[in-house]
This record gives sequence, C-alpha cells and structure tokens, in this order.
Amino acid sequence: MWKYCAPCLFGLEGILADELRRMEGLDVQAENGRVLFSGPPELLARANIGCRTAERIQIHVGGFPAYSFEELFQGVRALPWEAWIGKDYAFPVKGWSLNSVLHSVPDCQAIIKKAIAERLKGIYGLEWFPETGPMAQVQFTILKDQATLLIDTSGPGLHKRGYRAQAGGAPIKETLAAAIVDVARARLAEHVCDPCCGSGTLLIEAALAARRIAPGFRRRFAAMSWDSLPAEVWKRERARAKELEFGDRKLTAVGGDIDPDAVRLTMANAEKAGVGDCVSASVQDLKRFRPEGDSGVVLCNPPYGERLLDIRAAEDLYRRMGQVFIPQKGWSYAIISPHEEFETLFGRKADKRRKLYNGMLKCQLYMYFK
Repeated sequence: MWKYCAPCLFGLEGILADELRRMEGLDVQAENGRVLFSGPPELLARANIGCRTAERIQIHVGGFPAYSFEELFQGVRALPWEAWIGKDYAFPVKGWSLNSVLHSVPDCQAIIKKAIAERLKGIYGLEWFPETGPMAQVQFTILKDQATLLIDTSGPGLHKRGYRAQAGGAPIKETLAAAIVDVARARLAEHVCDPCCGSGTLLIEAALAARRIAPGFRRRFAAMSWDSLPAEVWKRERARAKELEFGDRKLTAVGGDIDPDAVRLTMANAEKAGVGDCVSASVQDLKRFRPEGDSGVVLCNPPYGERLLDIRAAEDLYRRMGQVFIPQKGWSYAIISPHEEFETLFGRKADKRRKLYNGMLKCQLYMYFK
C-alpha cells in the first residue's frame, strides 16, 4: 500500500474525501487544505485521471519532527526514495515552512536535496546524478516543526483539464467549478443554466460530471514516465474510467453572456472537452433570463467587483439577479460571491450557504431551492 496526499482549495476537503472514497481510497482523512489516503499503486493513476476537486496527487513519502538541520537531514535520508526515484530522474525540491524553528526555506531545500542524493548514492552506487530522466518533483512542508515529504505525481495542476487553453476575464478554477456542481447537485439535473457563463467552466464541469467523464482522461501526468508505475496500469485505469462513462445521459447545459467573445469561447471550450453536443450559449442580457422547463439548476459566478467590475456595478448586478432568479418549483440557484452583503442586495436570505475559496478570495456559495 502507498500513502497519498491530495491538496485542494480550502472548503473542498469533504467533497474531495468523498470522491476518493468512491475511488476505493483507504484511510481517507480530510485535513485543512488537503486529504490524506492510501491504496495500491494503481490508485495513483485512478485519482489523477478521475479526481474533479483535487489540485494534484502526491505520494506521501514520510513525516517526522525536525527541530534542527541534522534531524531534517537524517529524517529525509532514512526515507525510501528509491521506490520512486530512478538513478537518472530529476528530483528538484521545493516547499515551505511555517511556525517552525527551521524557517529558512532555501536552507531546508538544500539539506533535503543533499539527504536524498546521499540515500540514492548508496542504493545506485553513483557519486553524481545527471537528472536527465523523468521528473519526480519533491515537495516538503514544515509546519510547527513537523516535516512532511512528498513527491508530486501530477505535473501541471489537475485543474488544467486541457479544454481551457484560453479563458475569459477572471475565470473560476475548474476544480472549484466541479465542487459547486457537486454541492448544487447539478450533475443530477437535466437542465443546467449559467446566465453569466464567461468561458463556460461551470457548464462544462456540470456536463462532465453528469456524463461521468473523467476530467483527466485526455491529459498526461508526471508519473506516467516512472518505472514504478508501468504503462499498463495507466492503460487499465483509463479503460476503467471509460467504462464508467454515462454517454447517453440526457442533459441540456445553456449559457448566456453579454459578451459575444465569451459565448464563442464557451462553445469552443465545450467542444474541446467533448461535451459540445449538450452545451449551448448565446448572447443574452441577464435581465432577460428565464428558466425554461419543469426543473433544473442555475449556476452562476458573477463578476465580483474586485477584479472585473467596480463594486457599484457588481452590486447592481446582484440586485438584478434577485429579480430574475425567482423562486420556481423544480428549480434551484447556486451563486458564488465574496460580497458580505450579497443576500441583502439579492433580496432574499439563502436557504443554505457554504464557505468556499476562489483562489485566496473567501467566498460564499449561496443556494436557493425553496
């Protein structure tokens, strides 16, 4: 069994933990900003291909208290790095330290690098490592004098699905969009709308979730080049993900935006994601929005004011949303915003709220379903 760590945006820990349990992860433990779990080596591939809300998947190599550089060196050297790092692998080191005696990050980086090299010298009988082979990015955290050593397996962050080469202004992160889809239960709806669709991220993530399309199915990962995880494992896990797809799932995902470029971008991104047949978008002013059909979910990431609009314009938009997002049987609304007076501007108290972070920006997901 290998031990793993999956970092995530703050507020998504519980959602990610549930995802990993569904993937047959063992000993799943949600902590602040990350989820720890364990499982066989193939779970590494499964989690990279299938996780919607994790930022990346890391191997948890080990942890120990470190109050001195000598303790850090000896603790790192004692860990089994050879299980994942080959003799020609590149193994750069990065990380952070907080509330610890060992507060100099550059010094910690150098010591960890030297300790790994000393360990591998004894294993491979080499005095010098060319580091011309596959990448095994070593990451460390030292929090309150407790050192944790990790190896990244993903490469580029898992939010980089591959469908959004370009994005509109201030786009929502794909992992956060997937979490909103999960919380709002949009993956179960037949109709999903986003009247401020921007680059279409919420609609696309809703379609991917509804059809059970693995978000990482089309991309590569750093660990695909490692000897410790044969290509056959990745092939088998991709086949497993394909078998789980629900390709004939009925879904209509409709977007609107006042910007024609945003509408074109939504459609282009949906095509790249493989859901262009169920996602549509048109140029539309929010004030003309009306939900069509007996039931559905409206998802919205309106401009915040801090980044795109001035605050007064954003507040006017929230008031307009309150006028058009009217209570209607069978329909629910989920709007993410950092504005502390959103409910007052919208005109109604939310039936439920959930704290989420869009990057470092603290937000609330306001949900209306009554």
